[in-house]
Amino acid sequence: MRNSYPFLEDGCSGRFWEGWFKSQALLDEKALVACLAYVDLNPIRAQIAETPEESDYTSVQVRIKALLLYPDHTATQPEGLMLFAGNPRKDMPKGLPFWLEYYLELVDWIGRILREDKQGNIPSHCLPIP
Repeated sequence: MRNSYPFLEDGCSGRFWEGWFKSQALLDEKALVACLAYVDLNPIRAQIAETPEESDYTSVQVRIKALLLYPDHTATQPEGLMLFAGNPRKDMPKGLPFWLEYYLELVDWIGRILREDKQGNIPSHCLPIP
């Protein structure tokens, strides 16, 4: 059986290998949306893409493509991704406790912020996420 920790299997140790796997509990909706936006903006911050629509291999790109195919929002959200179910409530359906439109607006807004510790951002000449 293959070991799930490569540093043990390969006999590697040290700060890099032992620090490779981390987990952080996302204890509330704020933490969840912050993590989602961080991951979806990684290609932009790394200057691999200019906009979320061009960010290959991100869930935000898949969601935007689905919205562009059905601008009247008649289609369900993309298969394989957790649904955006709306505002959190007592009888919450299974899904992310946000509205998709608000999440896309947040990603667009955060992505345009210039940060000294990051290389890229969404340029001001780009249109907002559809």
